[in-house]
Formats: sequence, C-alpha cells, structure tokens
Amino acid sequence: MRVLILEDEPYLADAIRDGLRLEAIAADVAGDGDAALALLGVHGYDIAVLDRDVPGPTGDEVARRIVASGSGLPILMLTAADRLDDKASGFGLGADDYLTKPFELQELVLRLRALDRRRAHNRPPVREIAGLRVDPFRREVHRDGRYVGLTRKQFAVLEVLVAAEGGVVSAEELLRRAWDENADPFTNAVRITVSALRKRLGEPWLIATVTGVGYRIEAPQAGRDGAGAPDA
Repeated sequence: MRVLILEDEPYLADAIRDGLRLEAIAADVAGDGDAALALLGVHGYDIAVLDRDVPGPTGDEVARRIVASGSGLPILMLTAADRLDDKASGFGLGADDYLTKPFELQELVLRLRALDRRRAHNRPPVREIAGLRVDPFRREVHRDGRYVGLTRKQFAVLEVLVAAEGGVVSAEELLRRAWDENADPFTNAVRITVSALRKRLGEPWLIATVTGVGYRIEAPQAGRDGAGAPDA
C-alpha cells in the first residue's frame, strides 16, 4: 500500500510516516496543498490522508480535485474538528473515512487497511497489449517488464488507448475522456500529451498516429519502419 499524507505539522507528519513504514505501508508526506497536488500528479497512491487545515489549497480543495479526477482514490480526512457537522461536510466532499486528532497510530493503520480492502473488491482489471501492462488500480505501467513512470494525464490517455484494444481513438474522444469538461477543444493538449507519452514509453514506438483520424496502440513489427512514429 502506498499512501499520501497531507499534514503541515512536521513532527506529526514524520511520526505518521515512520509509523506506517513499520507496518509495511509506504507513505509520502506533503506539507501543503500545492505539494500534495504535485505528488498526486506524478505518483499513483492507494489512499490519500488529508488534513483539512493546511497552507495553500486546503485539504478540502485537494479532496475536491481527487474526486473530480475520477481516479476513485479513497480519502481519509484527518482533522482536529470533531463536531458532527464538520464530519458531515467532510463526507460531503467525498471522503471515505474520518479520523479526529489526537488518535492512535494503530487506529489509523486499521482504517487504512479497511479502505484498501474495500477498494480491492472494486479493483479494475489489469490490461495487457503489445508488451504493455497497465494496472489502473495501482496506477502503474510496465513495458516488457520495465516500469514506466507517467503523469496522471499521460496515464489517463494511455488507459483510453489500451482499452480500445488496438482500435483507433480520435483526439476528440481522448479530450472527452481524459480531460475535464473545461478543456478547450481547440488546443494542442492531446497532441502534446500523446507525444510526451510516446517518448516515455520509449522505442520502438507503440502509439501510432492515423492521419486525420486519431491514435492507436500498435505492436512494432519486424522490418517495418515508422510504426507509431511521432507526429510530423
């Protein structure tokens, strides 16, 4: 299990991180909302533990963005506020559980494991194609056994392409499924993201451009040049 801890009290954050590691739970710590969002954009987490009152974007705002992303990442709110209306507002934001300070580390561990088990029951299938192994649950990608680190947007685009099982996906469809409703359809966001994703996956290229139509996953073929070559 890999957990993101958003906590602005350094001593408490370090104590939580060290205690979780003793329980075989990997934990990354963010001291403010901006750092938490940056980590979420790079790494795949199993659970987010969010203190509501932190500098920058609050824990509430981070929770809203997690829910809006559609990742299904479970959220445990961690706060000193223990009134019923505070808890109700936290659950209203999309939190899956709530723990008030002060708390025993073992209770946090128990709640994290319960959330992880609950999520495992709804675990999406691992998809494999052309040497790629995409695990949506752990947000991990491997190519021929090699781990490939992707940003959240690159992973979202790859998920759509892999789910098409070699079929062509238009730029408009990628924009609709991998971006939010505020995305500008006239930007080069799709082309730029696909280009960066292609480079992350490495050669021989796996993402082919079908001119005037869209993109698809295409297994490299011996003796064939240009399969999945970058856009001109």
